[in-house]
Amino acid sequence: MTRLKLMGFFLAIFLLGSTTYACSGGDSDTQTEQKPDPDPTPTPEPDPEPEPEAVPGPDANRTPGIDATSPATVAKSLGLGWNLGNQLDAHSNGDPDETAWGNPKVTQEAIKQVAKAGFTTIRIPVTWINKVGPAPDYTIDAAWLNRVAEVLFYAENANLNVILNTHHDGGDSKYWLNIKEAAKDEEVNQAVKAQLTAMWTQIATKFKNKGHFLIFEGMNEIQDGGWGWGENREDGGRQYAVLNEWNQAFVDAVRAVGGENEQRFLGIPGYCTNPDLTIEHLVLPKDPANRLLVSVHFYDPYTYTLECNFSQWGHTAQAGKKETWGDESNVKEVFGKLKAKFIDQGVPVYLGEIGCVHRSNEADEAFRLYYLEYVTCAARTYGLAPIYWDNGSDKAGRECSGLFNRTTGAFLNNAEQAVNAMRRGVYGSGSDYTLDAVYQRAPKN
Repeated sequence: MTRLKLMGFFLAIFLLGSTTYACSGGDSDTQTEQKPDPDPTPTPEPDPEPEPEAVPGPDANRTPGIDATSPATVAKSLGLGWNLGNQLDAHSNGDPDETAWGNPKVTQEAIKQVAKAGFTTIRIPVTWINKVGPAPDYTIDAAWLNRVAEVLFYAENANLNVILNTHHDGGDSKYWLNIKEAAKDEEVNQAVKAQLTAMWTQIATKFKNKGHFLIFEGMNEIQDGGWGWGENREDGGRQYAVLNEWNQAFVDAVRAVGGENEQRFLGIPGYCTNPDLTIEHLVLPKDPANRLLVSVHFYDPYTYTLECNFSQWGHTAQAGKKETWGDESNVKEVFGKLKAKFIDQGVPVYLGEIGCVHRSNEADEAFRLYYLEYVTCAARTYGLAPIYWDNGSDKAGRECSGLFNRTTGAFLNNAEQAVNAMRRGVYGSGSDYTLDAVYQRAPKN
């Protein structure tokens, strides 16, 4: 082999050994440089995730307090409300204890989260019963009153309006607010009015310098144990008359303290806070300030909202899965009567308690969310302020209506959905957001 051929041979061997093949699956560590396609087809970018629909809420610049211009402005000031239920109203055999019914002591952080969620009013139910001394002074236990003041400060610090009441003291006529016996015995009636006057004098004195973000509510669900179907139906109206006297004693006591109490709004409950009985039998107290609110509760139909005997509600619900009464037409009828009786006559009305218990599956929850949005939208439409009853329970079924953890303020279960439904009901606006529009969006089976 000539030198030239030999040199060509070795050059060929060298080039063959240094070449790699990009598609081989070999072990070579050497990869040839991959040059880009001179005219590549761009890979399409995935569509961006749609922004979540904004949920309407209160004015970010609102300040607590009540605009007394009209019933409509009062309702707007109260906005969407929330009950601190089964907390300061909890008791064991008449001994108030805020942890007696399973909730931990409420914290400032929890109340801040309630406000952050879109609520503008907090109703603080308080049971006093055995925290009150004997006649004639009926002195309220200082530590208990101070704890009430501390929780009220939590709400004030979170820029919430506050409704403070006397709660289970009249429950089923078992305790000192015993309307059943007071209707039969005038001596009992006079003793009740004396204690009512003494207690509200102390409460009003404790908070006499608090501004008009604070409302006092004299009593809660006063009835004889029959929930509106007891002896009140047979005593010639005596129980109704006695409650009217008690409401007058409450107003007189608060106004007499002076300070901010001279102009403070006061909540006046009807019998059992039942709308129909309130419309028929409540006589508003005489009030020099003319700043009274009517308080009623709305849980129609209670076999669905509280007892959880039915899984569906409304015009799209299946027969057998819903109660035979209490659909959308009932909501409009009840709220319309309240409007005609009170609001149209210049007297504001608030729904001190509304609600519907949590269900254990998504299909049933859809009807619950629809109920909450429809009722709150109807309340706004008719000029009422709705206040949701939250008892702190994180379970599903009868009497389970919790929205917030009482320590952290975290949502329980799907509570954020429930809150958003009520926010839409109270704060929704625009020509396309009406009560009929909500009706048309009812769940389908």
